[in-house]
Amino acid sequence: MKKWIDRMLGADKAPAPDASEAPAGEAAHDLAVEVDAAYYRWLTASAGYEATPDVEEHLLDLVRTLALDPGAASGLVPRIPELIPELLRDLADDAVSQGALARSVERDTVLVAEVIREANSAYYRPLQPIKSLDAALLMLGQNGLRMLLARIAFRPLLRMADTGFARHAAPLVWHQAEKCALASSLMAPGMAAGVFEAYLAGLMQNLGLLVAFRLAERAAEAGKIPGSSEFGARLFAVSRGLSAAIAAHWEFPPDVVHAIATSSTPAASALARALERGDQIAKLRLLIDAHVVAEDDSLVTAGLNSFERRCLGKLADSRA
Repeated sequence: MKKWIDRMLGADKAPAPDASEAPAGEAAHDLAVEVDAAYYRWLTASAGYEATPDVEEHLLDLVRTLALDPGAASGLVPRIPELIPELLRDLADDAVSQGALARSVERDTVLVAEVIREANSAYYRPLQPIKSLDAALLMLGQNGLRMLLARIAFRPLLRMADTGFARHAAPLVWHQAEKCALASSLMAPGMAAGVFEAYLAGLMQNLGLLVAFRLAERAAEAGKIPGSSEFGARLFAVSRGLSAAIAAHWEFPPDVVHAIATSSTPAASALARALERGDQIAKLRLLIDAHVVAEDDSLVTAGLNSFERRCLGKLADSRA
């Protein structure tokens, strides 16, 4: 895994956006807590129940314990499709031609469809629909293709659920991970953080949460999970620790591991802050799309600055 991750790194830095007007201090924290609470309630609406404190603590301890043995958790990970590392080798070569990339991509019809769909997404907003692979690759550029390949490679990692609530939650959590990765990469330049590192951290952050959901389901009532917002906040925190432990086990770049582990903490680096903002924007996008939060809700108008609201708009219809 380390080799293909290394090949993905080295993405060009994008121009820094205007990240002014951000809510600060306690107000920002309170808004983030509200977003997390609303997101957890929505995520567990079909399976949440009132658990005793002992049950909640037991579940959190299970996740903490697994974080001490990330090899056991990462053993669930499927193989990466062979074409992905090959394409990443090509992308690492600055001299590779557009035609060579096109010939590599066109060997997989599913990947061709993914590339064309990505080029037509709300993120790129082409003036006219893009229908050819060459035009799509030109629109994405090498960095855009690198991020798309990372998302495709990670997709099986975030679809490990088998039954019950974990199976229901998996596509929702994966959808949030995709949007978090994109939003984090958009926030990164304004915080002097690496664009692609932010994208990797956004994709990886939720892996521990899915493992936690599987553990919780097996240890609690069948098909159920504690539904309180307070438990959700603690579960998000300990599952990020598990995600960071697995990322370290896979030899991810140390700054990506640190960003996952310290997001939403006083020790947050620039990359961690980009991840935290991307995570909040992505959660709001899902809540808006599910009609849980309105576009003009104070969580949006007071919680996001003007650049972040534009980022929120870019996440619309960006589902892969």
